Amino acid sequence: MSTSVLTIILIAALLHAGWNALLKSQPDKTAGALAVAISSAVIGLVCLVHTGLPAREAWPLVASSAVLHLGYFLFLTSAYRVGDLSQVYPIARGVAPLITAASAGLVLGETLTPLETTAVIIIGLGLISLVLTAKTDGRFNLVSCSLALVTGIFIAAYSLNDGIGARVAGDSLAFYSATAPLNGAMMCIGMSLFRRDIVATALTKCRRSLWIGGPLSFTAYALITWAFTQAPIALVSALRETSLVFALILGTLFLKERVNLVKVFSVFVTLFGAVLLRMQN
Repeated sequence: MSTSVLTIILIAALLHAGWNALLKSQPDKTAGALAVAISSAVIGLVCLVHTGLPAREAWPLVASSAVLHLGYFLFLTSAYRVGDLSQVYPIARGVAPLITAASAGLVLGETLTPLETTAVIIIGLGLISLVLTAKTDGRFNLVSCSLALVTGIFIAAYSLNDGIGARVAGDSLAFYSATAPLNGAMMCIGMSLFRRDIVATALTKCRRSLWIGGPLSFTAYALITWAFTQAPIALVSALRETSLVFALILGTLFLKERVNLVKVFSVFVTLFGAVLLRMQN
């Protein structure tokens, strides 16, 4: 993996942690997530004017991407309602690279070197180890951990789907720009079945998610879909999870979540995995 690709993934990781922290701070997290999706949809439509539509072969993957992202948002917001950012985020992101690596090997035949495989496992375990944080704080929440685990499965699924889609589409930005409006529409329809006022609430009461969270989210994942075309999907998926470091910093500084030795240890383990990936070159 080149230095430029690695740098882009780290920037995306920071942006991703930023919009997650913003969402966690919203009183109405479900409406906040919808506001992010609506904003991303609008940005996607604007980008499509410049990029044009993705290749026809990519459209089934565009549709499946929207479905998988909908599941991701639903489980993520449910987890945030009952758990801390510093607990939910690491679990969800920790299982994702492990599942993605295994799936990419089976589906795409992407093979990793022993060092790369070790790095992916270390990053995943470093993230998952933060489950111990809740126990040391006396705040272990089985429900939020379970929801976070399912969220991680959705992350792995859409990562693999979108990595393939970005390659097939011929233009990674066109692929994601086509996915974002469809995802936004599906979220509006799906969430309105449970809350009739949710679209209005997202547009009027979640302005930070709308004006800040949406652009952060869109930019972060647009960068990641580009990276999927430049490096193995498993490595991109693993490296972007170093957003854990940014998530913990943001959670501590702005959400007043506590830091302990377990969190610090997990950060160093995760960063060590990232260093191993860089050493591969």
